[in-house]
Amino acid sequence: MTKIHPNAPVLDSPRPAAPGRRSSPEEASVEALTVWRRSLLLNGNGFTVFDAKGNLVFRVDNYASGNKGEIVLMDASGKSLLTIRRKKLSLSEQWLIYEGDEATKPRFSVKKNVSLIQPKSLAHVSSCSSSSSSSSGSSSSSCVHYDVEGSYSKRCCMIYNDKRRPLAEIRRKESVPGVSFDLDVFRLLVFPGFDSAMAMAIVILLEQMYGSRGALRG
Repeated sequence: MTKIHPNAPVLDSPRPAAPGRRSSPEEASVEALTVWRRSLLLNGNGFTVFDAKGNLVFRVDNYASGNKGEIVLMDASGKSLLTIRRKKLSLSEQWLIYEGDEATKPRFSVKKNVSLIQPKSLAHVSSCSSSSSSSSGSSSSSCVHYDVEGSYSKRCCMIYNDKRRPLAEIRRKESVPGVSFDLDVFRLLVFPGFDSAMAMAIVILLEQMYGSRGALRG
């Protein structure tokens, strides 16, 4: 397993700066995760995710059993972080992401792109939460939108916000001497300000939408 998550810092760094340009502090603080498309449980499908030091940070173990329309992203100790459920009776492939074990108020909605107008787009992520003021009775809403572009089958994707600012990147894992990695092991780079658990939830859904092997179909 040490070959899956080597501790060499150079392998966990973001892309090098162009010649003549120094890396910014923001680039230097990118969180580099190694995603292994394999469950820690025997005969189970899922994901195991390590940080740059080789520590387990996320796991998904519940493909092989339980509710076939539900996926749970857990931390290293097995605590539920996000629960992902496929939206029922939807004309298009759409998923809802809930906080922890929550079942009533989804935080995000993720919809597979089926439009030929945006051929590079893989999925659209949206969230709209509203809050009301008890004193004035007024309400306010805050909406966020993300777009996922690229090719998941080639492990070459970017997650952008609505201002085209990169939030996270999926890319092939670099080979090391004597070891080459297939598509089951890849990188997830999370840029400052974006939630790494949310980035991993998007990876899970890309696997459901575009994965090459038997993805969960609830």
